[in-house]
Amino acid sequence: MTSPDGLLPRRLHDDEGELVLGNVRLGPGGPIGSVRIAGGEVAAVTEKAVTGGRVLDLDGRTLLPGLWDAHVHAAQWASVRHRLDLSGADSARSAADAVRGHAAGLPEGEVLIGYGFRDGLWPDAPHRSLLDAVCPDRPVALVSADLHAAWLNSAGLALVGGAGHPSGLLREGECFRAVSALPEVPEEVLDGWIAEALRAAAARGVTGVVDFHFADNLTDWSRRAASGPLPVRVDAAVYPDRLEAVIARGLRTGDVLPGTGGLVRVGPLKLFTDGSLNTRTALCADPYPGLEGTAEAYGLQETPYEELLRLMRRAWAHGVEPAVHAIGDRANTLALDAFAAVGCRGRIEHAQLLTPEDVPRFAALGVTAGVQPAHAVDDRDVADRHWAGRTGRAFAYGDLLAAGARLEFGSDAPVAPLDPWPAVAAAVGRTRDGRPAWHPEQRMPLRAALAASTRGRLMVEPGDPADLVVLDADPLGAGERALREMPVHATLLAGRFTFGPYEA
Repeated sequence: MTSPDGLLPRRLHDDEGELVLGNVRLGPGGPIGSVRIAGGEVAAVTEKAVTGGRVLDLDGRTLLPGLWDAHVHAAQWASVRHRLDLSGADSARSAADAVRGHAAGLPEGEVLIGYGFRDGLWPDAPHRSLLDAVCPDRPVALVSADLHAAWLNSAGLALVGGAGHPSGLLREGECFRAVSALPEVPEEVLDGWIAEALRAAAARGVTGVVDFHFADNLTDWSRRAASGPLPVRVDAAVYPDRLEAVIARGLRTGDVLPGTGGLVRVGPLKLFTDGSLNTRTALCADPYPGLEGTAEAYGLQETPYEELLRLMRRAWAHGVEPAVHAIGDRANTLALDAFAAVGCRGRIEHAQLLTPEDVPRFAALGVTAGVQPAHAVDDRDVADRHWAGRTGRAFAYGDLLAAGARLEFGSDAPVAPLDPWPAVAAAVGRTRDGRPAWHPEQRMPLRAALAASTRGRLMVEPGDPADLVVLDADPLGAGERALREMPVHATLLAGRFTFGPYEA
């Protein structure tokens, strides 16, 4: 039986899986209304009040579509929550001192793994000798905040096959190989850590992530989903070494993996053009200060252009969309040239430094800019040093938006925490903790920033998956700090509560 308006039932039956969210604000600054959920979808939306049946009175709280983090490294994010945090180290010496203190509490023989150091502004250079002095016998491996460098002591280098490395500071390919050679925690432990991390993400309103972890993501996420319902949806990225296996299975980007309850889909093919800003390996048109005249003065090109074209064509011919990592302006030009040559849809991940000529090409080519606004406030000082004179076109979200580009926000966790609200706050305010706005001309309006976190939607509509977040405050008009700390009341995935004061 339905109400007189024909939209919402007077009486809801639990065995039908129906629920009404009543007395809720429909979108930022929107009217108060009600939303009926049935079969995991939004069945109806009305501005009329509903009484009776299974109705949750949300007391005027604000309802949004569920938030997505469009770029995470789930296993690394889950792992670093259990490792030495070096994000506060302001020198190589202070990082070594932190290693000394942390090592004292570890069992004998355990590898010490740390993360989060940013050496781009340090007055001294990371070197194996500094770590050898504080940990001569225990293997030590410290991963940079941008994931593109690793700093190891002699014992750590020997463990990963790098004995004799002159400095112990490994970058790009050397770094990735060393990190993959470190001892792994048991599979069931890692899966437990990931489940814990994703529950924490659901508590911040997250209902979906794109996982770019460097692994056999399709297999790993199929296993995790088989052990119980996931708290978020996952688009699992593919790397070139597994592309042919995906093609052989006939899988395409967007396909749901069987046995995952509809929650895991095939993601994009991840490709690299360059490195990162903090590691000074982002490929740029201008040299890095102090590196002029060296072989790496302009950064590093990770994938030759012809190979980039070959991989993109191969993937696109079989329905797999490319996601191309590009940070420096030269790297972004190469990536856009490749999209133009192949004529395919896809994404550029990061898009941190752009030439004015390349900004309109995103919209013209239909290429999504997968960006991480928290990096703009985290990296403003290192950008001012290493991209001096060019920062007006760094993290140029305002210019991209004005040119009609589609933006999707991510965290790049563990580079930044898996929490969409600091990204929204950074995009809107271009600052953090009271500092003056950095290039305020690149700010985004709040509605656009929210849409970049919800895959383009600010209102729920009938037929949508019931992936929803209920906020204790309306984000419209909120300041930078209030946005960053936005209180989440409840999160639903396909109509099932993954966070909040209600039974699932």
